[in-house]
Amino acid sequence: MAKYIFVVGGVLSSLGKGIATASIGLLLKSMGYKVVLQKFDPYLNVDPGTMSPFQHGEIFVTDDGAETDLDLGHYERFTDVSLTRHSSSSAGQVYETVIQNERRGVYQGKTVQVIPHITDEIKHRIRALEADYDIIITEIGGTVGDIESLPFLEAVRQLRLDLGYKNTLYIMLTYVPYIKSAGELKTKPSQHSAYKLREIGIQPEILLCRSEKPFGKEIYDKIALFTNVPRENVINAIDVKSVYECPITFKNANLHKLICQHFEIECRPLNLRSWNKFLTNSQDCVDKVTIAICGKYVRHQDAYKSVEEALVHSAAWHRLKLQIKWIDSEQNFKFALLNRSLQDVDGILIPGGFGVRGIEGKIAIAEYARTHKIPYFGICLGMQVAVIEFARHICHLKDANSTEFDPKTPHPVIHLMEEQQYVEMVGGTMRLGAYSCKLKRGTLARKAYGKVLISERHRHRYEFNNAYREKLESKGLTFSGFSPDGLLVEIIELPAHPFYIGVQFHPEFKSRPNKPHPLFREFISAAYQYHQSHSTPV
Repeated sequence: MAKYIFVVGGVLSSLGKGIATASIGLLLKSMGYKVVLQKFDPYLNVDPGTMSPFQHGEIFVTDDGAETDLDLGHYERFTDVSLTRHSSSSAGQVYETVIQNERRGVYQGKTVQVIPHITDEIKHRIRALEADYDIIITEIGGTVGDIESLPFLEAVRQLRLDLGYKNTLYIMLTYVPYIKSAGELKTKPSQHSAYKLREIGIQPEILLCRSEKPFGKEIYDKIALFTNVPRENVINAIDVKSVYECPITFKNANLHKLICQHFEIECRPLNLRSWNKFLTNSQDCVDKVTIAICGKYVRHQDAYKSVEEALVHSAAWHRLKLQIKWIDSEQNFKFALLNRSLQDVDGILIPGGFGVRGIEGKIAIAEYARTHKIPYFGICLGMQVAVIEFARHICHLKDANSTEFDPKTPHPVIHLMEEQQYVEMVGGTMRLGAYSCKLKRGTLARKAYGKVLISERHRHRYEFNNAYREKLESKGLTFSGFSPDGLLVEIIELPAHPFYIGVQFHPEFKSRPNKPHPLFREFISAAYQYHQSHSTPV
């Protein structure tokens, strides 16, 4: 029988349940167990796809096209497992399914209630993957005490009755604040959170206590006494410089041994060689590189979480210290301001996005990168603005644009494809999930990937307009990646530039700490070459 770990949180949100869950997954996978992770969010949105990045950060996309919470990005990066829509559920999805079942007569006229109908649907979703994995780790979003989370906590309480004590494990992440004026760590928030959890019938077996200061013996003893958790199961999840150090903190606290002991399974040797190599490379840097990320959500950087992490992975691969400069594309980017903002960067990256806000700034930034020979990497919208900029200033197509931003543009170099062939291919107006791409021989993309056929994840509506392919190609733009049938342009390049590439997909979703994405890896390499050539000799 599969083993189940439930990760819940107390005191406040943003403590790092996603990182803790991912770290547990890494430790268990490194012992050779087949692990999968899930996130259950209590909000009523069907998924985060329509939520503002200011509200919810980045939308992470799986291979099968699910728009999910950014925590799934942490899960994939830590465990190197490609997840599916079965790893992401919201209260909205659960209630929608139950209501549809009621309309179809599934419940045979019974009164539909939270218990058992909602909780049964939650349990069904949690157990959907049990035939394929040894250990299933489920994170429950929100904090203990939230009204929205109650059906999910009730469902995991019931699962202990269904599956048994030795097949289920409750781990709670809490907060132990340091009160500077008193010079003390305070355990009361953790005590109350554990009490609230017990009140609804769940006794946590393990506590992960987040703090900025190390615990003394009296803190461990006090938390153990008042939460009814064994002293050895109270773990000081002390703050670290990088989230990638969290698995090592948990390993040193013997978290993996506690889990194996509870489940009565073999505690196999940990294989963390590649993870430790990544950490060593991150800390033992030979030089630095500065990358500008240019977008409209730079004040809320979680909107670009996977992009930032992919840059971290590649910088570590090259043993370079990464410095990110966040550039707000909504500013009025005249040349003087651009020069002041970008003169000290080694590479420029424009990530994906939707909407017209900040577009002219992004177009100006793409032009600056092209004319100043600064390595440029455009992702999704970043590719589209590069095409618009090239069409305007090299092909002299005045007012060239995307129909997303100007429906009446005389030169729609980016547009919505309405051909039946395209609609059938993507299943509607949004292109979501993994699609194949064929790379052209002799191009930068082909060199980076080292193969002809690749698969990457998409999340967009608008495509390059093939009516302008010949015009732009004649002026020096190379189309280096296409859908296998040649219908869709996936990658553009400028061969005359040291490094200038735009991709219609989202490569950041497939980058891993020990396996950086090929395009990010080559982008950082080009940025470092630029850095070396423009560094002032001592």
